[in-house]
Amino acid sequence: MKWYLKIMAQYVNFSGRARRTEYWMFVLFYSLILFAALILDNILGFDFKYEMMGQTVSTGYGWGYLLVAALHFLPALGAVVRRLHDVGKSGWMYLIILIPLIGVIWLLVLLVKDSQDGENKYGPNPKASA
Repeated sequence: MKWYLKIMAQYVNFSGRARRTEYWMFVLFYSLILFAALILDNILGFDFKYEMMGQTVSTGYGWGYLLVAALHFLPALGAVVRRLHDVGKSGWMYLIILIPLIGVIWLLVLLVKDSQDGENKYGPNPKASA
């Protein structure tokens, strides 16, 4: 939980470095919160519905899910950028996800990669201070 709160407190910080633990613990808690919002939307009937060939179809998500996703957009973006900095890559490398399939796989490889040893141009190794 402390990792989640740390990233939320730095919600517009795009400088420095983020350890793997910090990033993935944030992703875990963010995913759990999104899942809870999804469940609540469906239980309370707030999920978006539309008509298709005379049938009412649910999208499965609603306003709660969208609100949680919107509130986490900048913190999640900042966390990815700082994580990329930790492996010695520019935050602009995040745009690699625009390349279908290969881009997402390459970004995932970068996000699970171990920290670059020592100080790099984005700051000191956060592992050294832990």
